[in-house]
Amino acid sequence: MTKRSFLLPHKIIGVGVIRDGNENILIARRRNEGEMGGLWEFPGGKIEPGETVEQCIEREIEEELAIEIEVGNRLLTIEHTYQTFKVTLYVHDCLHISREPQALESEEIAWVNRADLNRYKFPQANIQIINALCKDLA
Repeated sequence: MTKRSFLLPHKIIGVGVIRDGNENILIARRRNEGEMGGLWEFPGGKIEPGETVEQCIEREIEEELAIEIEVGNRLLTIEHTYQTFKVTLYVHDCLHISREPQALESEEIAWVNRADLNRYKFPQANIQIINALCKDLA
């Protein structure tokens, strides 16, 4: 790790891999403006002080998509350093419970078969999530 990476802001993020009960996973395309604009992502956001990862994911999904989910087991934890910040992603399996998803905080959303996830352009840190989800498809 370089000396510079210690000076970078560190974001702690709860991420939900939201499944519909079949092979489909909900992804969202970031708004075009801002960091990593236009890329697809698994929904989630920054963990607030005093909040568990699970509480963060439930809150963020409600705010971003207006749906109810059940947060399940942690799938993986990812540490990644971008040029301007470091990120730790706590990725949990989630089940869509109720309401129709809405793109409240993103350009668009899509239910995507997990076998097709590699057709979408994601931030680099998300590639490990896609690999984990698709490892048994090869």
